[in-house]
Amino acid sequence: MAAQEEIRTTVDELLRVLSMKNVIGEPIEMGDRTFITVTKVGLAFGAGKGEAKGENGQGGGGGAGGAAGVTPVAAIVVYKNIPGPEGVKVLPLTPPSPIARAIGEIVSTVSEKMGQRMAASKEAPKEPAKEAAKAPKTS
Repeated sequence: MAAQEEIRTTVDELLRVLSMKNVIGEPIEMGDRTFITVTKVGLAFGAGKGEAKGENGQGGGGGAGGAAGVTPVAAIVVYKNIPGPEGVKVLPLTPPSPIARAIGEIVSTVSEKMGQRMAASKEAPKEPAKEAAKAPKTS
């Protein structure tokens, strides 16, 4: 039963660390801004129990262990005097991963190409055949 108690205590402590208050921080007001921290939480847990029969009788043991880590990843800044989404900024506290950088470059390239095509289609002269088809017919 002692091993079960150890496991229960370990799990309870890890759950305490994983509370929402540790992921989304308490708002901090400074002047015309409110700051809210956002963190990443990692968790590892393990438990084991064993029994053995030896020359001197029976024995056994058990144990549990765990670890949790909290890493800040962003800060949300809410400007009190700017209404709507323009008054909210998310400031990353970690450099972007290689995948995020690649996705950003792809999106940037695609949006640039789409903008060029839209500009070219607006500037293109209308074809005379299409203009003639639109002209009213006289009989």
